Amino acid sequence: MLQNQAHLFSLDQDVTFLNAAYMSPQLKAVEAVGLEAVVRKGRPYSISIEDFFQPVVRLKEVFAQLIGVEDSQRIALVPSVSYGLASVAHNLNLKPGDEIVLIQEQFPSNVYTWLATVEDAGAKIVTVEAPAAKPGRGKEWNARLLGAITSQTRMVAIPHIHWADGTLFDLQAVRAKTREHGAWLVLDGTQSVGALPFSVSDIQPDALVCGGYKWLMGPYSLGLAYYGPALDGGQPIENNWINRLNSDDFSNLVNYQPEYGPGATRFQVGELSNFILVPMLTKGIEQLLDWGVENIQEYTGEISHKAIQSLRELGCFIEEEGHRSQHLFGVHFPEDFPVSALKEKLIVEQVHVGYRGTSMRVSPHVYNSQEDFERLVACFRAVIG
Repeated sequence: MLQNQAHLFSLDQDVTFLNAAYMSPQLKAVEAVGLEAVVRKGRPYSISIEDFFQPVVRLKEVFAQLIGVEDSQRIALVPSVSYGLASVAHNLNLKPGDEIVLIQEQFPSNVYTWLATVEDAGAKIVTVEAPAAKPGRGKEWNARLLGAITSQTRMVAIPHIHWADGTLFDLQAVRAKTREHGAWLVLDGTQSVGALPFSVSDIQPDALVCGGYKWLMGPYSLGLAYYGPALDGGQPIENNWINRLNSDDFSNLVNYQPEYGPGATRFQVGELSNFILVPMLTKGIEQLLDWGVENIQEYTGEISHKAIQSLRELGCFIEEEGHRSQHLFGVHFPEDFPVSALKEKLIVEQVHVGYRGTSMRVSPHVYNSQEDFERLVACFRAVIG
C-alpha cells in the first residue's frame, strides 16, 4: 500500500487538514516549478515560441494518461469548470420540451449553466432528489437517477461523486441509459478525477470538465476538459488566435486562418500558454501518476476505516462502502447533535473539515494519517460527553 506522503508538502505540524476537497495543499515540487516560472518571466527574451505550445502539449498528454484517453488532442485547457461547460451548452442545441437531468444540490457551476440554457431554449431541468440519510441511500439515489432518464432527456450533467458527501454515481449504468435515449452525458470530475479511478475509454462521456486546484494538485484558475466526438466541429465560445491552425507560425499570423487546430483545440481559453500555471498543473498530475490514483483511493480508505466505524457508533450516518468514495465522504449528524459545539472544538484543535449541505465533508489525502482521524473522532467525543 502507498505510504504517507506528508514529507512532500509544507503543512504545519500542528494542523490536521482533512479538507482537500476545498483546495489541495501545494506540493513542494509544484511550488518550486511555479517559483522558477515566475522568475523566468522577468527575462522575456528567454521565452521562445516553442514555450507557447510544448508545455501545453505535455499537460494534455499527462491528463490524457490520467483519465484513459488515447488522443490527447481531445483535451482542452480551460480556466474553470463553468467555462468548460459553457462550450457544451453552446453546442447542445436544445429544443422546447427537452430535459436536462441533474442531481440535487450539485455544485453551482454545474447548475447555473444549465438553468440559463433551458430558459433560452424553452427546455426543462429535471432534478433527482436525494433520499434521506439512512442505509441504502446511495443505491436508492442511483435508482432515482436512472429512472429520471427518459425519451425527453437531452443531456445528463452530473459529477462522478457528489461534492458534498461523496455519494458515488454509477456512470456505467447512466451511460447505458443515456445511449438508449440518444442523450449526452456530461461530467464534472473536479471532486473525483485524480483521487478516484476514472477512465474515459470505459465510460465514454460526451464531455468531462475538471477544476485543477483540488485533486489534480495544481494551482487555482486552470482546469482541463475532455470533449468527445459529439462536439467535433462545434462552435467555441471565444475566438482567439492560438486555437487556429498553424498558430505556431508567428510570422504568418496576419494571414488569418479560418480553420481551428485539431480535436478540442477550438474550445480552449485564450492565453492558454500560461507560463506559470501550466507547468505547475503538469507537475501535480505527474505526481498523481507516480502515486497511482487507485493507490490514493486505497490509502484514504485504510486510514479512515476505523474512525468511520467510531463515528457510526456515535450515531452518525456515513454512506456504506461501494456507494461512496474513500477520499471524500459526508458525516450526517444524528438528531440533536451539538453541531455548533463541534465546530468550535474543531477550530480550537485545528482540525480542518468542510461543511456542505446538511453534512460535514471529510476529505483526506496521502499526507493524512490514521492519527489525524483519531483527532477528529476525539473532538466528536469531547462535545457529547
